[in-house]
Amino acid sequence: MVSNPPENPKQSTSERIDKGAEHFKEATTRAVDRTHEKLDRAADKVEDSMHRGTDKVADAAEHAADRAARAVEHGRESLDEAMAYAGDWVDKMRDYVREKPTQSVVMALAAGWLLSRLMRH
Repeated sequence: MVSNPPENPKQSTSERIDKGAEHFKEATTRAVDRTHEKLDRAADKVEDSMHRGTDKVADAAEHAADRAARAVEHGRESLDEAMAYAGDWVDKMRDYVREKPTQSVVMALAAGWLLSRLMRH
């Protein structure tokens, strides 16, 4: 079998150019698709890392808030105890002054004199 040369050499060149262009387009599309896939995988990894990091920060913040709440509660309890103790002490002093007014005045004068002497030096 003998192959006949193409009737129109321009047309066969044009066809070859079109085929080459089509082949180039397909290769470009495959390369872009592979690049998209790689970028998508990288973006998924970044997103997962960001989510894990955010979860860790949220857990740490929650832990810190819990500790702060416990510290506030402990401080409030300590203040309540101190206020109750101070109230009891004031009540005892009032009772003492009512029971022994003269001694109370003498003790107050002595304490005032002592404080004034200490403040001078």
